[in-house]
Amino acid sequence: MNTLYLGDCLNVLRDNVPDESVDLIYNDPPFNSKRDYNIFFDDKEIQTQRIAFEDTWTLKNIQDSLAELHTLKTDYLYFLLLTYQKVAPHAFPYLTMMSLRILEMHRVLKPTGSFYLHCDPTMSHYLKTACDIIFGEKNYRNEISWKRSNPKSHTTNNIPNCRDIIFRYTKSDDFTFNKVFQPLEDDYVEKAYRYVDDSGRKYRLLPLLNPNDNRPNLTYEFLGVKRVWRWTRERMQKAYEEGLVVQLKEGSVPQYKKYLDESEGRTITNDWNDIDQASGNESLGYPTQKPKALLERIIKASSNEGDTVLDGFSGCGTTVDAAEGLHRNWIGIDISPIAISLVKRRLLDTYGEHLSKFEVRGTPTDEQSAIELWKQNPNAFQDWWLTEFEVFSTTFGTKGADKGIDGIAQYLTDPKTQNVIRVAFQVKGGVHIQSKDIDALLGAMDKHKCELGVFLTIAEPTKPMLDTIASSGFIEIPGFKIPRLQILTLEDYFKKKLLKLPKYNITFKAAHLKGKKKQNQIKLDI
Repeated sequence: MNTLYLGDCLNVLRDNVPDESVDLIYNDPPFNSKRDYNIFFDDKEIQTQRIAFEDTWTLKNIQDSLAELHTLKTDYLYFLLLTYQKVAPHAFPYLTMMSLRILEMHRVLKPTGSFYLHCDPTMSHYLKTACDIIFGEKNYRNEISWKRSNPKSHTTNNIPNCRDIIFRYTKSDDFTFNKVFQPLEDDYVEKAYRYVDDSGRKYRLLPLLNPNDNRPNLTYEFLGVKRVWRWTRERMQKAYEEGLVVQLKEGSVPQYKKYLDESEGRTITNDWNDIDQASGNESLGYPTQKPKALLERIIKASSNEGDTVLDGFSGCGTTVDAAEGLHRNWIGIDISPIAISLVKRRLLDTYGEHLSKFEVRGTPTDEQSAIELWKQNPNAFQDWWLTEFEVFSTTFGTKGADKGIDGIAQYLTDPKTQNVIRVAFQVKGGVHIQSKDIDALLGAMDKHKCELGVFLTIAEPTKPMLDTIASSGFIEIPGFKIPRLQILTLEDYFKKKLLKLPKYNITFKAAHLKGKKKQNQIKLDI
């Protein structure tokens, strides 16, 4: 079954994905930039920053990973990384963590499978050396250049960079590859397909000469012209009789008719400058989001319907979305609960009732597993519970004093008027909660202009808290009234108790993308 996994792809691959079970792997890992490995969301008033990789990219974990690579008997890779530790210390941590994960991806890839690694120029040259060792230099196939944007003019001492690198490797010499084409441009058609036959079909003339002039078996005279031809005499004669070979004038070299309606398009090279960045209705506010057309091209080229596609750093889910639309099976992995929630909403909005069955693994499934998550990582618990309600986290970083609010959601109360209200969420994981926590939520609601507030808690609320909530009143929206404050315990949540909220949660902007069937969607500038 198609699956979304919450967790580090290293652990997920080891625990859940069998050897040689995946046909195509695409990875767009966090780049080794100077900023933390963060996820940003922006609207007009909120910037959210969650450090998703805080526990992964630590010195201890890097040293443990290097030691594990040595244990795995990957001597060349191990010594390569030791060299980088000395000559490129800025790249060493990133390369060590990525190498261990790429090794696992090589393990799960079928012998006929392909591996694509998307990276920026700061790390591409280092990553290629690691991939050459893991996959074998002979299995390196392409360096694809994707022009992601127009050059920025604000740089003063460097040539502006506008491209990313995508490396393509296979696991063996026997691999899936489907030639891909791009549509012919109108000006090219007008220039190249200059001829029209009696039935109105446009065509162009192509040369029939062989570039190898030492082919005695293909050297003969045809229509009074002796040359080394591409075709045998028999094939040439047959094409001539069918009207596909023409001689524009006596003595000229015959040429071959190529009809426009038989053209598959222009062959795609490794220079991809025809796919723009995700924008407009496709953009989900995710900073490193890749356009769906980019992933569709990769998936079409290196897999067939029914194959399995894996993305170890799913982000906002472009890979699994494209795989779903192209009738592939898929596995998506991400370390961030926010990303998992975003992918679920994206798939549901894009495909609706036509969406294939899928499951989400790695998130709490009952009260006890949720409490265990809170004990292990309170911030991950908070992110998980907020994203279950499709709420933006408003906590900056993972540490700091409680500000009375942990997330904000936006709801459409009336599709006709496009009226939107804001709902403040507060999460409490400890056993000690008091009335002052509700007071803090009320104060935050006023500060952030939120009409409604929701208090999520592991512990049972006290009577004074319940009294404050009961006396907070209601707000009216078309059709019914909603309590201004509500409280939901973890036990109530897993018993399927519902909050009273407006019907349309529009916090995560729905992507209006081309899927198996277009869904009716509400367009809103959030």
